[in-house]
Amino acid sequence: MKRLTVRLPEALVSEIEAESRKRMISKSDVVRECLTTSGKVPRSRPAEYESIADLVGSVHGLPPDLSARKKHYLKVTGYGRKHVR
Repeated sequence: MKRLTVRLPEALVSEIEAESRKRMISKSDVVRECLTTSGKVPRSRPAEYESIADLVGSVHGLPPDLSARKKHYLKVTGYGRKHVR
C-alpha cells in the first residue's frame, strides 16, 4: 500500500478522530472508507438526531407505534376536521 500525505482543516481532522474513536478503527481506515464511498465522514447517527437525542423517549403515555401509525392516531383524535362553532 502506498502512502499519501495531505493537509486537512482542523475541523475535518477532529471529525475523523472522533469517528475513529467511536468506531474503534484507525483514522486511515475512516479516511479510506470515506474516499471509497460517499466522500463524507460517515456518521453512525444523523446530526439532526444528535441534537434531539436527549428528548427521545421523554414523553410518557404515547403509543409505542405512533411513528408507524401517525395517520391513524390523527384521524382518531379528529385532527384536520372542521369544527362547528
